[in-house]
Amino acid sequence: MTTCIIAEKPSVARDIARIIGANSKQDGYLEGGGYLVTWAMGHLIALAMPEAYGFSAYKAEDLPIRPNPFQLVVRQVRKDKEYVSDPAALKQLKVIRSCFDKTDRIIVATDAGREGELIFRYIHQHLNCHKPFDRLWISSLTDKAIREGLSNLKPGSHYDNLYHSAKARSEADWLVGINASRALSIARKGGYSLGRVQTPTLAMVCRRYIENRDFSSVPFWKLSVLMEKEDLSLKAIGCKDYENEALAQTALAALRSQSQLTVETVTRKVTHTAPPLLYDLTALQKEANRRHGFSADKTLSIAQSLYEKKITTYPRTGSRYISEDVFEEVPALLRKIGAAIKSPLNRHSVDNAKVTDHHAIIPTGETPSGLSADETTIYQMVVNRFIEAFSPNSEEERMQVRFTDGTNTFTWKACRQISLGWKAVQKGKEVEAEKKEDSDEQILSSLPNLMEGEVLPLVDAEITEHKTKPKPLYTEATLLSAMEKAGKEVEDTESKKAMADCGIGTPATRANIIETLILRDYIRRDKKSIIPTEKGLAVYEIVKDKKIANAEMTGSWELALAAIEAGKMPSDKFAQGINSYVRTICEELLSLSSEQKSYPVYRCPKCGQQSVGIYAKVAKCRHETCGFHVFRDVCGIHLSEDNIRDLIGSGRTPILKGLTSKAGKKFNARLVLGEDYATSFEFENKKGKQRGR
Repeated sequence: MTTCIIAEKPSVARDIARIIGANSKQDGYLEGGGYLVTWAMGHLIALAMPEAYGFSAYKAEDLPIRPNPFQLVVRQVRKDKEYVSDPAALKQLKVIRSCFDKTDRIIVATDAGREGELIFRYIHQHLNCHKPFDRLWISSLTDKAIREGLSNLKPGSHYDNLYHSAKARSEADWLVGINASRALSIARKGGYSLGRVQTPTLAMVCRRYIENRDFSSVPFWKLSVLMEKEDLSLKAIGCKDYENEALAQTALAALRSQSQLTVETVTRKVTHTAPPLLYDLTALQKEANRRHGFSADKTLSIAQSLYEKKITTYPRTGSRYISEDVFEEVPALLRKIGAAIKSPLNRHSVDNAKVTDHHAIIPTGETPSGLSADETTIYQMVVNRFIEAFSPNSEEERMQVRFTDGTNTFTWKACRQISLGWKAVQKGKEVEAEKKEDSDEQILSSLPNLMEGEVLPLVDAEITEHKTKPKPLYTEATLLSAMEKAGKEVEDTESKKAMADCGIGTPATRANIIETLILRDYIRRDKKSIIPTEKGLAVYEIVKDKKIANAEMTGSWELALAAIEAGKMPSDKFAQGINSYVRTICEELLSLSSEQKSYPVYRCPKCGQQSVGIYAKVAKCRHETCGFHVFRDVCGIHLSEDNIRDLIGSGRTPILKGLTSKAGKKFNARLVLGEDYATSFEFENKKGKQRGR
């Protein structure tokens, strides 16, 4: 009897083949010991595009396009101006077909998750294979995990609901993405790309950017006092905010006329802080972005590489817990990574009910070797968090004192560390982080004895000016949080509750959504922030009130997909809902053609007509005979609309900073319009022109 094992990647196939003794290397597979081991190379099969169903042209009357059934095609690649089947995919599919034909039994060893399941099922369906299959379901690629998995195979039917969920997600993304993009492109006579998850994410970024940009900061003033007790300076902050400085000055004068303050209340309590939970993918991405500036996509790639090198477990997990059976192995794992923790181990991250398909990301105990600097960074984060998670709670004594001068109230806070516990793992770095987060709290080695009614001399008093602050722009870390908890963007309490465990996208897809929006020039990285481009803002302005941009709607679809996976909802019910939703968004977007905005035009410096339009990549005169134009991408920077207006209005821009020459050197210069209406650079103090544009 011959068995075929199909993995997702060649590296995983080689590991499995070595363990089962399939050592004879063939073209596209390995053979030996009654086994053929082959691989898929990711998504070899995909859903066919609209052209396959006869919808090449963009026509409003064709929408919504709803294939029934969906056709599967070999992965497509662009050649010249058309898409063709990927030759590498065709070759590997031929190998897989041959392996399937030769075997009596198939073992599926693609990644143990929604996408991995879909990769295999689409191949199985496309090749019209009817042979039964079993499933290898493992959370790490160590030899031990693979051997245990092979001796505990489950029938393929056990994962049918996972497949139905994956298929429903794939078809829903096709239906929403294709139809919404075509509807808006038809309505607005341009090329637009919308998506089930990418458009609500873009809307979140734009909404926060506009809130931040349009925020008017309001000043306010606070009083603070300085007192002394047992040679310790106590700085207490006034509880009242003053709206104007004159009132604050009056209060300060009255305060300074007092020579003492009275202790109104004293609160002291010992608190125990549990260690942070183990990492799931999103938590790891957020922390790596916050601490090391890594993008979500980069962290996922590194975590995948560490998994394939067998030193950490499966990365695409949404759980921050481990199960009881994994907890039994923790003492041995801690010994392997050289960590000594006294029993009993902390059980904060242990909960069978909160482990999904995969447990949290943890080290496997294998010795790492040949890691890059970035891989070492992520590996060390996983190891440190693993040690922290099973270390004792930290113990602190916190103190809060309220003082009064009879009119005003002041608060002083302090903290004494009794026992570092898990915070000792990173030598108190977390304590420092906490200190920054709550800068009003003093960290002391011992707390003073203060009693209610006690009087302290006033050493000094002052006014400090503050300003109201807008919500900060998203960083990649905070955007991931917002996607994970899209409920925070939702008004209705019931919906918030329902979406608490299911945001927009999944841990496995969120990084790709951010990268897709960057690739499509809808958002960009600006230092540590994520902000929309002009193109992204333009799309947001069009769709902001439409269902396609609604985070709540997208979150509810994710909940429905999770229900299909759990066997609590039939996939055809989900399909009915998506079809109805697609019809609505097509109607909403197509109706936009009747409310087309007229974009402003400017006086052309060449022909003198009110005829210059500013577009995504160029500003140009609409008179065919004129030919005046200015490209907006210049030496590595993108000219803003203000820059273009300055150039065509006054003949020059302000100083443009951060331009890059062909030699790769940075420089600053103005862009000026010459007598021939071509642009050139003008350098400060030199007035010398570099070259025409």
